[in-house]
Amino acid sequence: MLNFKNTLLKYIDVIFFIFILTLKILIYGKQIETEYFTYKSIFLAVFASVMIICSISLLFKDKQRVKFLFILNIFISLFIIADLNYFRYFKDVISISVILNGIQLLKDVKSSVTNLFKITDLLFLLDIVLIMPIINKYKYKNLTTSSLKYRLLSFVLVFLVAVGIDTWKISKLSLEQPKLISTMYNRIYVAKNLGNLNYHFLDVFNSLNNTISKRTPLSTEKKEEIETFLQNKTLNTSSNLKGVGKGKNLIVIQVEALQSFVINKSINGKEVTPNLNNWINKSAYFDNYFYQTASGGTSDAEFLSINSLYPANSGAVTSIYYNNEFKGLPKVLKANGYSATAFHGFRESFWNRNVIYPKYGFDNFYGEKSYTIDENMGLGLSDKSFLNQSFEKIKDLKEPYYALLITLSSHFPYDDTKKYDEFDVGPYENTLLGNYLKAIHYTDKELGMFLDKLDKEGILKNSIIALYGDHHAIPKTNENELASFLNKNKFTDLEWAQIQKVPMFIHFPNDMYKGTYNIYGGQIDLYPTLANILGVNCKYAMGRDLFNSKEGLVIFRNGSFTDGEVFYLSQQNTYYDIKSSSVIPETPELKNKKDSVLNQLEYSDLILKHNLFNEELND
Repeated sequence: MLNFKNTLLKYIDVIFFIFILTLKILIYGKQIETEYFTYKSIFLAVFASVMIICSISLLFKDKQRVKFLFILNIFISLFIIADLNYFRYFKDVISISVILNGIQLLKDVKSSVTNLFKITDLLFLLDIVLIMPIINKYKYKNLTTSSLKYRLLSFVLVFLVAVGIDTWKISKLSLEQPKLISTMYNRIYVAKNLGNLNYHFLDVFNSLNNTISKRTPLSTEKKEEIETFLQNKTLNTSSNLKGVGKGKNLIVIQVEALQSFVINKSINGKEVTPNLNNWINKSAYFDNYFYQTASGGTSDAEFLSINSLYPANSGAVTSIYYNNEFKGLPKVLKANGYSATAFHGFRESFWNRNVIYPKYGFDNFYGEKSYTIDENMGLGLSDKSFLNQSFEKIKDLKEPYYALLITLSSHFPYDDTKKYDEFDVGPYENTLLGNYLKAIHYTDKELGMFLDKLDKEGILKNSIIALYGDHHAIPKTNENELASFLNKNKFTDLEWAQIQKVPMFIHFPNDMYKGTYNIYGGQIDLYPTLANILGVNCKYAMGRDLFNSKEGLVIFRNGSFTDGEVFYLSQQNTYYDIKSSSVIPETPELKNKKDSVLNQLEYSDLILKHNLFNEELND
């Protein structure tokens, strides 16, 4: 009994480390998944992952072991806090690629980060401040170093047992969700089933493996498989609206954080987006259009819409694949006599735009240095000033032209409320939702004035105008405010998924082809849709022409998908019947559709990873 007590006291630092880290990771798991989370289901994987890193400490002498565990506790705790705050905004987990891009992002969106941070996050550091010093002080007074042989034996025993448990849990998840571990297409699902540490172990492993695989040539069979898929995608069975905009200018407006739930909504009798509501009556309006962005945020929305490929499975395409060759809309239009120009009133290097835009095929990029910064709002130049100055630049473009404009003022966290127009948000005053409604109302006003200028100048008569939102506006942490705004008590998982839509308008000269189109689509479909309208060849696209598709399909980066009848949520591995909102079992047909979705995501990843549009695929 005495020996057991002495052993217990000898390893009190190790025991406490295992206990407190396991507890922290379990609490973190609960934070990222509330409705479908059980401590019992994740405990073994979390415990084993903590034991793996703890086993390394057993190789050290007592004094070094104490220091090692103390530093490790600080490091992991800070990482948990970072993961938690990243999740609150992106609904994802930090990856190696995100970390590599993080210095730039943190510099420019620090107000967004500080807005998400909660004082309760510091509880993850409480033990380091209050308890660990006491344990460490005790250990330094009672240091007894074991022999090297004993330390090695302890390490091997603990490590093998922990790895055995971990391997079993990872293998079980891999059997349940094929390709999940190798592709990490659904990082949240990995983190909630295996714990935070295991997720990061796997992320590092996959990042290293991907780096190595980039240097390994893709097999001829796989190249042919991808090329066949792309060829089948571009085979149109109909020619609806084909070439109706041939030779017309193209103006595309990507609006920051514009989501569909604000369209046709009013507060105290005043419309939130009166100009966009009016634009519905003049345009082809797609009311089931989803954003499909991932870690790359706004840059992903650009990438999807321009190139009709899926975002990178981790990090941003603009930073990881900036040396790739692309064959998207700008290059196709340039081959047909167009010029291509991008406009954005923010720093040129943000999202690596000054490097990636020429790769996309843009002739010119008017960034922050090309504008007079006469009015700041939120992150940078106000939409009013940006759109006014861009209008003057557009007038000087040689026709036919393709102009891409990206707005900024309605960027999260919408805290520049003193500069927004006065807009009564009623009970949502001083809330995130209320601030967003003010911001988007302001942007709507400036968009309305910009579109009116295009009309008065005669530009609308000779142009196709596409306008859409880039990504979500309200984080899930503020879903109660949004539920109240939409007269709901709370959102179900299906309802929350369904609300992740952005409005998309395509305006034709003389308001032709106006109406509401209910087909389910997403940002990946914009390029092939516009290419058909403009009468240009669209060979390399994974999306579909929305005017010529009989069935809808939206694929999300995490493996979720919907066809308008069924919505599969990969986070829960659950299928929902949209009409009845009920959970339905997996059928062979649904299983085949899910497999097809994963194949398409894999094709897109391989195209990026191996730069297949450079020379590998035949023109």
